[in-house]
Amino acid sequence: MKKDVKIIFHIDLNAFFASCAIIKEPHLKDKVFVVGGNPITRRGVVSTSSYPARKLGIHSAMSINDAFRIYPKLIVVPLQFSLYQKYSSLFFQYLRKYSNLVLEGSIDEAYVDMTEASHKKHPLEIAKEIQEGLYKEHGLPCSIGIASTLFLAKMASDMQKPMGITVLRKKDIVGKLFPLPIGSCFGIGKKTYPRLEQIGIHTIGDFTKLENKEKILSIMSVPSYLSYLEHILGRSSDIIDPKRYAIPKSISNETTLNYNMNSSEAIFKVITEILEHTHERLISEELVAKTVGIRLRDENFETINRSFTFKEHTDMYEVFFDAVETLFEENYKGEALRLVGVFMSQVLQKKDLKIDYNLFTYQSFTKREEAMYQTIDKKKTS
Repeated sequence: MKKDVKIIFHIDLNAFFASCAIIKEPHLKDKVFVVGGNPITRRGVVSTSSYPARKLGIHSAMSINDAFRIYPKLIVVPLQFSLYQKYSSLFFQYLRKYSNLVLEGSIDEAYVDMTEASHKKHPLEIAKEIQEGLYKEHGLPCSIGIASTLFLAKMASDMQKPMGITVLRKKDIVGKLFPLPIGSCFGIGKKTYPRLEQIGIHTIGDFTKLENKEKILSIMSVPSYLSYLEHILGRSSDIIDPKRYAIPKSISNETTLNYNMNSSEAIFKVITEILEHTHERLISEELVAKTVGIRLRDENFETINRSFTFKEHTDMYEVFFDAVETLFEENYKGEALRLVGVFMSQVLQKKDLKIDYNLFTYQSFTKREEAMYQTIDKKKTS
């Protein structure tokens, strides 16, 4: 790779929840198991499936009942939010040994600017070192994509799983990216790609063909279409700004208890009421959150904040409740409390999630940029 080109790594922890389960219970290695859902009532959905389970067709978002139909001897592991938070923190700490330009994509993925580090060592050597180090030191398998933009690095990391390393140069786009199904194009939503397929856009290459433009614009806005083209052709963002989400938007509610309380059942009832109130505000303001947490203050005024960050933004009460319940069970030790609270952070307006093409401009598609895209489009069509 040329030294004057940005070198971006996208590092994706493979089957993260399942990997954490194996770290905690090594006997699960090579077993057919899933994380999430209730094995007794067979209610709920699969959060993550192990690779042996995936080979049988068991995947995330599948109902537990359907998963058992595929494999009756399926092992179900409960969600363990504090465990995931622990290993997520270790993951990001490890990456910061190589670069201070680290953007947390979610709890189990990161974009890292390795341009400076690559002046001293070949990017492939660095990638192998990171991959081997994460697995040896923390038991975390990962796949790594190397490219000149965030989008291309993300696409590259998905090409070889698990434990793959893929370099995607601009000269490789036609050969490696164009043949992929349109549904694999990062950012194009689950509702959009079937509509594209219906009008004959089956591959990423099909999306780039000029003769398909008018058909695509029948289901997609001009700025969205042009932005996807920029991403696919390697002309999108190569800037990693780790401070972008340093002070995330948040909403919170807390209450001082009428008396110092040490009944876990009574305390959690109050926390549940606060969560309901906080969630009502989230819904009424048409917001979604990526992080939920609890605040506990004891009679000595010592306060702890514990939180969990999800892979995606959500407004589902059940998801927040499960996380809050787990956080409380794992962090409340029976001490008398005088204050409890709930907070949600990394909050976005729900409408912003629909702007998939804004992924690498961090939800900041400005009026100036939109006007620019419209001007470009007019020039191309005039």
